[in-house]
Amino acid sequence: MRKIIFDHVKEKYGVEPEYPFSIAPSYPVLRHEDNRKWFALIMDIQREKLGLNGDGRVDVINVKMSDPLLTDMLAQQPGYFPGYHMSRGIWLSILLDGTVPTDEIFKLIGESYANTASKRKQKKIRLPKEWIVPANPKYYDIEHAFDSADEIEWKQGSGIKTGDTVFMYVGAPVSAILYQGKVTETDIPFDYKDEKLTIKALMKIKLLKRYGSEQFTFERLKDEFGIFAVRGPRGVPHSLSEALKIQEC
Repeated sequence: MRKIIFDHVKEKYGVEPEYPFSIAPSYPVLRHEDNRKWFALIMDIQREKLGLNGDGRVDVINVKMSDPLLTDMLAQQPGYFPGYHMSRGIWLSILLDGTVPTDEIFKLIGESYANTASKRKQKKIRLPKEWIVPANPKYYDIEHAFDSADEIEWKQGSGIKTGDTVFMYVGAPVSAILYQGKVTETDIPFDYKDEKLTIKALMKIKLLKRYGSEQFTFERLKDEFGIFAVRGPRGVPHSLSEALKIQEC
């Protein structure tokens, strides 16, 4: 698995592994050439230290995330752990024993590469992201938002960029994800403020898919995907992303 990762990183980012630790000479680091920041570290760890059954050691790769809530959710799924010997709020350890699909590992390496890049490089390489975006039906008739148009303007959440995918979660009494959309434009000037709501910019969302109110309920998000609150834009764990993509309308 190490060779597969090294080949992928070499081809995609032009980076080769370095071995900087004299006390751990088998631990390769992958880092940016310009700012020298790590975007991945591979370690072999005793299985028992990760709470795994069996003896011996197992490889993990540590990657840096941008969303602590998403990191938390992933760490509850098989093959993922809070960053081992790293800052646990933003680093994630991933098993390299086949538990996590290779394409998902590549995706998270890519996210870590973007999160640790210089600001100049980040503007060029930032990958599209997926978000759950909350909508309060008390303030807006979100259930019927796409009845007369397949593109609407919506409050822009922090970190959301053009090209991102949003899954619009409608609050109580609906309490479910109803729409999948693509962000087609961001940073549209807008100035609104009252006692409960402040809007500084809008984004345009183009409808891609509708979901029935019984398909991705809050109870299902909580029980199956570890999402216990939707109070602001947040990343989408891989398992939920896959379920949302294959779900029939």
